[in-house]
Amino acid sequence: MCLAIPGKVVELDSQNPHLAIVDVVGVRRKVDLGLLEGDPAVVGDWVLIHVGFAMSKISAVEAADQMRTLAMLGEADAAMQEVRGYGLENGESQQSDARIKS
Repeated sequence: MCLAIPGKVVELDSQNPHLAIVDVVGVRRKVDLGLLEGDPAVVGDWVLIHVGFAMSKISAVEAADQMRTLAMLGEADAAMQEVRGYGLENGESQQSDARIKS
């Protein structure tokens, strides 16, 4: 199953406008924003992420709905595994033990 995971943009990369730090339930990862060129993301925006790429911007309500759907489908753990796989270069990972709650 292909997972699309919502995350909140918390920081834009000053060196590369196509990269941002995105928070997904307390796990922060670099995400490529290149697919959003027509509607660039800014800090505070919610994006729908798949394999490290932001595919589209979504609302906070849509983000919450998506997380609930993942939890109902039993895909919450798989979603978090995918997010952890994105990684941050040079060990900059800021992880927490937060869990998806429905």
